[in-house]
Amino acid sequence: MLNLDLAMLVGSVVALVAVFAAFLGTRVGLPALLLFLFVGMGMGDSGLGFHFSNATLAHQLGFAALVLILAEGGLTTKWSEIRPSVGPAAMLATVGTLVSIAVMTGFGHWVLGLSLPVAALLGAVTAPTDSAAVFSVLRGLPLPASLRATLEAESGINDAPVVLLVATFTGIATGHSLQGGPLLVALLVVLELVGGALLGLALGAVAVYLMPRVALPASGLYPLAAISWAVMAYGAGVFVHVSGFAAVYVCSVMIGNGKLPHRQAVRSFAEGIGWVSQIGLFVMLGLLASPSRLTMRTIAVGIGAGLFLTAVARPLAVFVSTVWFRLPWRHQAFLSWAGLRGAVPIILATVPMSQHMANADVLFDVVLVFVIVFTALQGPSLPWVGRRLGLVDPDSARDVDIEAAPLDRINADLLQVRVPEGSRMAGVTVAELRMPTNAVVSLVIRDGHSFSPNGRDVLRIGDELLIVTPTSERRLIETRLTEIGRGGRLAHWYGVRSPGIAEAPARRPPGSAVRRRRLRGG
Repeated sequence: MLNLDLAMLVGSVVALVAVFAAFLGTRVGLPALLLFLFVGMGMGDSGLGFHFSNATLAHQLGFAALVLILAEGGLTTKWSEIRPSVGPAAMLATVGTLVSIAVMTGFGHWVLGLSLPVAALLGAVTAPTDSAAVFSVLRGLPLPASLRATLEAESGINDAPVVLLVATFTGIATGHSLQGGPLLVALLVVLELVGGALLGLALGAVAVYLMPRVALPASGLYPLAAISWAVMAYGAGVFVHVSGFAAVYVCSVMIGNGKLPHRQAVRSFAEGIGWVSQIGLFVMLGLLASPSRLTMRTIAVGIGAGLFLTAVARPLAVFVSTVWFRLPWRHQAFLSWAGLRGAVPIILATVPMSQHMANADVLFDVVLVFVIVFTALQGPSLPWVGRRLGLVDPDSARDVDIEAAPLDRINADLLQVRVPEGSRMAGVTVAELRMPTNAVVSLVIRDGHSFSPNGRDVLRIGDELLIVTPTSERRLIETRLTEIGRGGRLAHWYGVRSPGIAEAPARRPPGSAVRRRRLRGG
């Protein structure tokens, strides 16, 4: 019990240090994930002396953390935004990944002098972009929705095929023969991915059907149920021998975009779980790393591999994957630079260590150097690159926050809507929201005080609205409020619509044609 108490004390102190490191990182422009890694390295053999060298346990805990990070990414992803980008993202996650692996394999074999299996393993380990890094960095940038969605969806999808390829290449590098040949292995990878996606769809559909129809006794149970359901998808996928990573991500996206009660609370809880997973994961990987083990050759190889991947492999993979979709060259350039690596390559580097591959610790150190150097370089530079390419819009409006809770014994929902800083809903009157019949803005909470509004009351930044609506009208109201938040009171007239909704022809405000005729003398 004494050891458990001590572990709780040390764990809480480490978590608090990591939280304040994240705060410091946002102030100085460094990715918080790197600071978590440095915290772990400071606690290790070269720092406070905590010893951790169990690669098998690190591999297992790393995969568990990755499941929770993918679940958080899926639950907080808006399907309406990523749907137009699924094609480019899927190509980047599959074809782009294969191109990157092939190019890096050639570099490792002919330039670094590695054996072909180890070179292929280096290519596979460094191929995937990291969902934690992408989600934490990009969601603070006012990028075009399609561009951000492509990067987020790619990082959520590409983990699944790479995990299978790393396991295959590790087996070859440790002397196991390739059963059935490359074509059979490729077919099995495709079948596992498709099977995992279908399993995620099925379990997600069941969750979307059940959760809105069950009024749980406490709102805090909904986030717990959503996370547990997503993790169950991973476990079910592993049990039936399909890709658990594909299953958990697809299932999480479905749950996060269904008519989920207390959806904002679920997303906030998922973000908290994601942060805890990232902190624990990077601190653990920092403990596993040993700065004293690094040599100048290892550092040089890590930087060289990162330069080649960033300057050659990633741009080539982006071009081959997106040329079919006619993406503007500015989007392709940003996609090439924003292929952030983070925890995933380091986790994958523990797989050969857990299988006791010769010189696996050297591969781990090379990947560690590569991730540290290029995450520190790419992460802080993304806003500047986006501005130089003309992709960052600092004046873009922010979406309103909408929370929903089912009302027991009647077929209705209570929506809680918050008007955030930057929303164009500020300045709109309650009447201009044009709520459907039988839906009513029952209460406005402003500066800690509440009042029952009339149609002439003007909304302000920070207002919270309580809207009672029939369940059948909920989707219409959410769409309408999102439109107003982005385009103001005339959003519908000027064709400002939510992503994924068919664009209506832009209409002129009433009377505009009459005024034009008068100006012409008509």
